Parts: sequence; structure tokens; C-alpha cells
Amino acid sequence: MIRVVLADDEPLIREGWAAMLSFHDDLTVVGQAADGRQAVEAGAGADVVLMDIRMPRMDGLAATVELTRRSPSTRVVVVTTFENDQLVWAALRAGAAGYVLKRAPAGELVEAVRLVHSRRAVLFPDALRRIASPHHGSARPPRPVALTPRELEVLRHITLGQANPEIAEALHVSRETIKTHVTNVLGKLGARDRTHAAVLAYELGLILHGIEPG
Repeated sequence: MIRVVLADDEPLIREGWAAMLSFHDDLTVVGQAADGRQAVEAGAGADVVLMDIRMPRMDGLAATVELTRRSPSTRVVVVTTFENDQLVWAALRAGAAGYVLKRAPAGELVEAVRLVHSRRAVLFPDALRRIASPHHGSARPPRPVALTPRELEVLRHITLGQANPEIAEALHVSRETIKTHVTNVLGKLGARDRTHAAVLAYELGLILHGIEPG
């Protein structure tokens, strides 16, 4: 059972999310929050938090930073009306594992909860390349990262949003081998998860825009 906390300052939004999730046996709402501070308190220990960006007392970005610091195992999906590349990038850097628009179909939101809980990314590769472009190289100075050629190849596949079985099939190796490579990539990058690894890949210049694994 995936335990979900709903954070939005609009009660109707929270009620809508709760009703939507109630149709799925593997999801359960364990808390709600009307502002960022409540989100941090209610979300600590939950599996997934659906987080609005614009909230009183503490906005969703600041709440995401604090929540992921306090409860590293909790995954945050930012859900907002704002289709803004800068906000997406800020949310990912704040620690969000995914980003979904409020106008997205109900199924997309449900799938986002499941994906981040399973440590998959919730961001299409073309969107990641688009939002990374204006920020590439500007967020932090490059630092050396000792990835092997195979690990770099795995990282490229991660930025394409591919799961371990897909990467294993593409590279003609076992899933366990890919699992080991992914663990090593995350460790060397200091990445929280696959989404964070993809963000760092662009920030550190490890992945060229528009270049996909051959």
C-alpha cells in the first residue's frame, strides 16, 4: 500500500485528489495539508506527497527541500497549474522526484504516484532536455565525476526515462548488472534518485542535449 499525503491550499483540490486515489486499492491517503509547513509535518514518513507550489506560510519548493531533508525516503510529486520551465527546474533541484500539471488526466497523476514510489522518474525525456537547456552549466561549476564508459552509457539511458529492464535489453546485459550500474551512477553523482541523476547529468555537462545512446 502506497501512503500518500495531499498538500494544497484549496480544499476542493485536495478532495478531488483524495476521491481520485480512493478508486485504487494500492493507494491510501494518510494525511492532508493546507500549507507548506503542514506539508512537512504531515508528509514526514509518508511514501509520496502530492505538493502544490503556491501555498501560504511556506511554498511548495521550500517545503520540498525541508521534507526531503527530514524524511529522505518520502517522494515528492509537484502538482501545479504553472507550466513554467524555471519552476520545473527549481522543483527538481529542491528534491522533487516528479512534476505533473493539475490539468493532466487523472490517470497521469495516479501513475506519477506509482512511478515515484518505485523510484522511477516522472518527467518525459524531451521535457527534461528542454528545461535543462537554459540552465545547462549555470547552476553549479562542473566537477569531475569518475563514471566508467559503461556507467555513462547507463546514465544516458536514465535521462531517456528508461527502466532497468529496458536498459538491460538495450545494452544486452542482465537486469542485475544494470541495477549495479545504476547504484554506482547514483552514488558517484551523489544523486537522490534517477530524476536527480538526470538533472545532474545535464548540469555537469555529462549528457549533450539531443544526443541519445547509440
